[in-house]
Amino acid sequence: MKRRHFLGSSLAATIALLGAAPLGTAAEAASPVKPLPRRGRVKVAFMLGDGANVIDTAGPWEVFQDVMLHDGEHHYPFELYTVAPTEDLITMTAGLMVKPHYSIANAPQPNVIVVPAQKSTAESREWLRTASAGTDVTMSVCTGAFQLARVGLLKGLPATTHHDYWDSFHEEFPDIELRRGPRFVDNGHIATSGGLTSGIDLALHIVARYYGNDVAAAAATYMEHASDAWKA
Repeated sequence: MKRRHFLGSSLAATIALLGAAPLGTAAEAASPVKPLPRRGRVKVAFMLGDGANVIDTAGPWEVFQDVMLHDGEHHYPFELYTVAPTEDLITMTAGLMVKPHYSIANAPQPNVIVVPAQKSTAESREWLRTASAGTDVTMSVCTGAFQLARVGLLKGLPATTHHDYWDSFHEEFPDIELRRGPRFVDNGHIATSGGLTSGIDLALHIVARYYGNDVAAAAATYMEHASDAWKA
């Protein structure tokens, strides 16, 4: 059985067991972060550059690919693609080679941008700044927060990053309120997460903002992701 077919049946059973709840429950209404528009298709762009961290990228990728809606048939709402300065191969951490789907010159406008730790170029940062104006949410993982800060997306907002880089972040961006400790900080349109696996929690949190906690919980259960920090 193909993985996607198995995923559909297993997640459908999980959601049925949990009892899918729509957005707008009392708990969600009390949250300072508003739900995102329930789209039939959500385009998620992963911004890559040389040295992009594998788990910063693959963790959120796995979350979004595993989300399944059960509305008469299995429906996978997230469309995932990678964007880089060019379409040439990118060398990620430990030598993993990735061929980007798009360059910054021809990438479709995303609803979500994910920025992992990486070495960015001035051109890719300009794409990030411009494309973020049209997103529902732009999120960073680990030191991807530096890229958001460098294009002004964190101006006036609290943020977090990998704990090894707290001091470096504060030194480079003294006017940004650095929060040391939380798995992620969600400001609504712009969100940042700590290092590595914390990107999984932020991605699940974004899923919950789109489709509710039960859909996100079903994906987390399928992934055998034990942390419930995404509910924060």
